[in-house]
Amino acid sequence: MVSPQVTFCVVGHHKRRNIATRLADTLEAYLLIDEGDHGSNWNHRRAIEWASQQECRVVILEDDALLLPGFTDAAHEWVTRFPDNLISFYLGTGRPPQYQQQIAASLIDADKRRGDYITMDRLIHGVCYSPPVSGLSRIMQNWNRTKAADYAVGDALGGKVIYPCYSLVDHADGETVERHPDNQPRVERRRAWRLAMTHQP
Repeated sequence: MVSPQVTFCVVGHHKRRNIATRLADTLEAYLLIDEGDHGSNWNHRRAIEWASQQECRVVILEDDALLLPGFTDAAHEWVTRFPDNLISFYLGTGRPPQYQQQIAASLIDADKRRGDYITMDRLIHGVCYSPPVSGLSRIMQNWNRTKAADYAVGDALGGKVIYPCYSLVDHADGETVERHPDNQPRVERRRAWRLAMTHQP
């Protein structure tokens, strides 16, 4: 089986232009900077639209994603395995709090069966994910502009989301640059549950 081509898109905020540009340069990625404080929902929608115009699978990253060694090769492997699924390459602690217990239980279950991924009914992080090529038109058609960007992407597509047990990126977890729809401050630690670089199979 031929490995699909993968390209990258970085969504960034003008307050983080330097780190967004650096990340995009590292991946030779297409860069979408929100110059007017439109919000992440607006910018992720732009990324989905751009992805729909490409002839290959697209991985979308936020400007505060921290790449781990071997990221691009590992991303290729996962999208080859799951060509028709939405994949999140980041599984984080802290946010959203209502999913943390489910994540912990799912990771324990995956360990017991020697699995290397879990599934959830929602995309709960926008840090780094890859929508299936076959689902891009559905995502755009069902897009809800009032939702947080991660929920907007996953809910518009529907179906199970694949989360590798060992995240391929971490999250810088700095100051938030936008007002979230729930108006709640982000005080929890927002880092990956497990990182691929520390995983010894």
